[in-house]
This record gives sequence, structure tokens and C-alpha cells, in this order.
Amino acid sequence: MRSLYHYWLCPFCRTVRLVLGEKNLEHALIVERYWERRPEFVDAHPAGQVPLLVDVSNESISGSGAIIEYLNQRYESFPKLSGQNFTQMLEVRRLSDWFNQLFYSEVSHMMLYEKIMKRNLHEGVPDSSAIRRATSNMERHFAYISNLIDARNYLAGPNITSADLTAAGHISCLDYLGTISWVKYPIVKEWYARVKSRPGFRSILDDRIPAVPPPSYYSDLDF
Repeated sequence: MRSLYHYWLCPFCRTVRLVLGEKNLEHALIVERYWERRPEFVDAHPAGQVPLLVDVSNESISGSGAIIEYLNQRYESFPKLSGQNFTQMLEVRRLSDWFNQLFYSEVSHMMLYEKIMKRNLHEGVPDSSAIRRATSNMERHFAYISNLIDARNYLAGPNITSADLTAAGHISCLDYLGTISWVKYPIVKEWYARVKSRPGFRSILDDRIPAVPPPSYYSDLDF
């Protein structure tokens, strides 16, 4: 059985979970509180970060980008998520980088740090000004997502790809925190509802963090 070391509200971990689900690859989830630097975990995996996939061959792959590349190459006979041609493949990688770098730094990292990690690290209360900046940045990013979906159906083209799963990994974390006013983003909401209904999303919708419950609509496919 392959195993994925993860944390519930890590967008990179959620992306890998979505790819595993889309490819219908069975896996065990092991929650790793990576900020605690558990000696056994760090000794075996010096980076001490999640996600970390241990495949059925006992091969360890760390980092969402490397894991997704590995899964797409090793299990290429399963649903193709990297793009149907070279041009689309480049667009999938561009958009995946967009979310993992720009969206993460301007939106999801700030939200998660202020609302979750400060609690975990005992670093005080959330900074409301940082949350407002992240919310403002999110509006700009969601406008861009709306334009893409309006023209393509999915982010990188007519079919779902790992670009959609990467975006959904980040957005699902924000959705768990109740920070998205969906009524303002009808096009993004319609796309997210389609991705949210995929089989790989089921375990993510079951996630519950102790003392931090999601909003009532979080698990609702018809939200």
C-alpha cells in the first residue's frame, strides 16, 4: 500500500490527494504535523516537509510537483492529467506554477498562516490587515480564473488537468476556512462545483481539523 504523509490544510498535499484520487490509486493517509519536526520523520526525510509519497515500490518522492510528475509518468495509462498535447502541457505547467507560487504567496499562505499556523505555532492572534490583503488579492486571482474558465471550460483547456487540481487544492483550503464569498464569483463557483464532485475530492470533503470546523456548506456538492 502506498502512503502519503500530509497535513489537512496544506494545499500542496491536497493537490497530490486529488491526483491520486483522479488516477484511482489507493493510498493510506498519514497526518504529519511537520512544524513539530518529529525526529523519526526528519531522520528519514531530511527536508521535513509534506507532502511525501511512499509508493508501493517503497520509493519516496517529496514535493507536490515531483510527486505529480512521478504519478503522471509512472501511471501514464491512467487518466492523462498533464495535457493532451505539447502546447496544453506547457499551459498546465504554467498555471500549476501560478497557483503554487503566486496564488500561494499572495493568498493561501497568508490566509493559512494567519488562521491556522499561528494557532499551531502559538504565535498570537490573526492579523486582520494581512487577511484583508489576502482577500483583496484573491479577488484579482478569481477574476483571472473566471476569464480562463469562460473561454476554456477548464483552466488549461476543454478537459480537466492537474492545473485544475492544483487550483482546487488551494481553493479548497480557503473554502474550509470560509473565506470565499461565492456569490461574487459565479463562474469560479460553477467550475469548483464540477471539480468538487470528482471522486478524488471525497476524502477532502471529510477532512475535519480539531477545534477548527468548516462552514456548513463545505461538504455540500450543491453549495
